[in-house]
Amino acid sequence: MGSYRLTLRQSAVKELESLPRRDLARVMSRIKVLADNPRPPACEKLSGQERYRIRQGDYRILYEVNDPGQVVTVVKIGQRREVYR
Repeated sequence: MGSYRLTLRQSAVKELESLPRRDLARVMSRIKVLADNPRPPACEKLSGQERYRIRQGDYRILYEVNDPGQVVTVVKIGQRREVYR
């Protein structure tokens, strides 16, 4: 499987910047793994949307996969109680 290109929406970049330092490194390493495997075993497809979710502690990373263009776009990052709103 080829490597996918990672992109982050501007809103996701702002959410990353607001994360505590101790969690930022873990979330970033989890996002980087998506470039090699956009659908890791721990991901779940969201119902009613063409998005996927992976967990990192109390945080959720929502992303979209464009297979023909080989692009993974991170849409939203946040704590589980807020990310689905």
